[in-house]
Amino acid sequence: MKLRSRGRIAWLCGALMVGMLAGCASDKAPSETLPMIAPGHLLTLPAPGDLGRSVEAAQLITVRREGKTYVFEGHISVTPEKFLLVGVDGTGRRALTLTWDRSGKVKAETAPWMPDAIPPGPMLADIVVLYWPEEIVRRALKESGATLAVESGSRTVTADGAQILRAEYQGAGAPWSGKLRYRNDAWGYDIEVQSVELTP
Repeated sequence: MKLRSRGRIAWLCGALMVGMLAGCASDKAPSETLPMIAPGHLLTLPAPGDLGRSVEAAQLITVRREGKTYVFEGHISVTPEKFLLVGVDGTGRRALTLTWDRSGKVKAETAPWMPDAIPPGPMLADIVVLYWPEEIVRRALKESGATLAVESGSRTVTADGAQILRAEYQGAGAPWSGKLRYRNDAWGYDIEVQSVELTP
């Protein structure tokens, strides 16, 4: 499957988990949009602008969970005011729209044909941990009791003495371009993301 034109390309780690999100065409209930990095561990969302710059990125996401594989495309947009994720499946059907604004409000809409699994809130928590600056992520994790370890080309989140998430980055040092592989042990899935940062 190829990354298509900007209008068709949807995004990232959300598209990443697009194949696993709870299905419903209406807005998600507050409990489903809470950014849980793991059961019992709530991430304190920073502001979208805490990323430090605006980003437009296209991604091809492969999700492996419980013996099944899902492949999706996605588009992510981050500005100081707003985060927007749009995910589509291989036939071009919109599967997910996820927004998060500077007030901290998270809103999600998923297609009714989506299979049950991880709600949008945990998906957003993953995205922040994977892409926001190290010190911002540490601060966001602090109240949850989880900690972040950063090494060259990798990030690991632990809590209660166990690994929650392990990510490895491959590319030219820019997380928005190149390949990312990660395992979320808390929610039970493996993700591979191929990203291309788009020129505005």
